[in-house]
Amino acid sequence: MCNFITKEAPDFKAKAVMPDNSFKEITLSSCKGKYVILFFYPLDFTFVCPSEILAFNAALGEFKKRNCEVMGVSVDSEYTHLAWKNTPVENGGIGQIGYPLLSDLTKQISRAYGVLLDEAGIALRGLFLIDREGKTRHMLINDLPIGRSIDEAIRVLEALQFHEEHGDVCPANWRPGQEAMKPSREGVASYLAGHYAE
Repeated sequence: MCNFITKEAPDFKAKAVMPDNSFKEITLSSCKGKYVILFFYPLDFTFVCPSEILAFNAALGEFKKRNCEVMGVSVDSEYTHLAWKNTPVENGGIGQIGYPLLSDLTKQISRAYGVLLDEAGIALRGLFLIDREGKTRHMLINDLPIGRSIDEAIRVLEALQFHEEHGDVCPANWRPGQEAMKPSREGVASYLAGHYAE
């Protein structure tokens, strides 16, 4: 598995179906200056996948107001993505979602990000938070039957942005409005004394 936390995320060029159902070629490098949530899922027209795609779509405004683009990737073609979008939710489709779905037919993107399940030829449920400079700051990979938490993806994005703005570091379960800690021995001691000391 690739570990490129703090390193530049692998760039790619991929065909995608866009929110308006047009086809467009997308590169990761074109998103410099914005945060990106890049998530991989196994296949269109499957089981856990539509729940995640629709959950990301329901929270899309939360990502957008934090200057974050959302992109989904699977090994399906852009035409299959479009057919899935044109299938009603009550029939197992995803309807008209507001972010692009990328085609990774060659499996090169999934392989570059270390999420390709070779024996099945599909991607695991990988999620990557990429910062405005194109560096990977967070990654999470779930097995096929385990859906991801979109709330946690937002929390990690908020923690990164808080750190970038204030320099403080965010302890376990940190949420906006809660106390962070100074990245020093004294800061840790003060935080622990206030939260964990008996």
